[in-house]
This record gives sequence, structure tokens and C-alpha cells, in this order.
Amino acid sequence: MNTFQSDLAAGLHVEALALSMVQRKYPCATMIAAYKGYDIWVPETHKSIEVKYDRMSNATGNFFIEVEYNGKTSALLTTTADYWLIYDDRVFAWITPRRLFECIMLNELPLQSFAGVGGSAYKQGYLIKKELLFIYSEILTKP
Repeated sequence: MNTFQSDLAAGLHVEALALSMVQRKYPCATMIAAYKGYDIWVPETHKSIEVKYDRMSNATGNFFIEVEYNGKTSALLTTTADYWLIYDDRVFAWITPRRLFECIMLNELPLQSFAGVGGSAYKQGYLIKKELLFIYSEILTKP
């Protein structure tokens, strides 16, 4: 299995974990496949959730919040989700996109650029210390 396939499988597993956690309170919540705006729709509240998995945060101590990929706006700048669930293999950080922007702007975090695998594509975004992001979010334990 190549890196892309492995990352995709891990991401889908985390989305399933998030869905099962949300369904404890909102049983009609469902996964939305093949839609870039968000991953989970909660009909009981008419709210949407984007699930992000950042396993590297355990090694770096930072979450990476992407805003551009390969020259095109992405992730935080294009999300239509009402909430984000950011997972690090231990906890989910429940946060709104607005609170993410507040964290970035109020703490004057610098925009960072990273080359993709093979150096052909790049990502831009913000590295946020986990402890800092946790101040702006609600921490939920996994199901």
C-alpha cells in the first residue's frame, strides 16, 4: 500500500470514529462521501463537521492547519463546515473555523510552506501548538 492509500485509509478510519462519537448524541448523523465541504452532516441540528487527522502532531507538538495546496486555496479557507474535529490519536479537538481563525490571528502565527512528497506540490498553512489550539477548542475523548 502506498503512502496516499495508507493516509486515506487512516483518514477514513478517523472519520468513522468521529461519526460514531457524534451519533451517540445525534443518531441520524451521517458520513458525506465525495464532498469537499465537510465529512459529516447532522440533520438534527442542520450542522456540518469536517474531520481532520494529524498524526504528525504527536511528534511535532503542532497541528498543521492548511489554507493552500498546490497554489489553490484549501481547507480552512474553503471549508463550509460549521465545526472541525481535529484528531491526534488521543483526543478530538472540537472547534469552529471562526475560533481557528481567531487562534491564528490573535497569536500572530506565521504562514508556513511545506513541499509535498516528491517536491512537486506544496502546502501552506499554520503550525499551531497543540496546547494553544486546545485553549480555543473543546476536548473530546474518542469513542
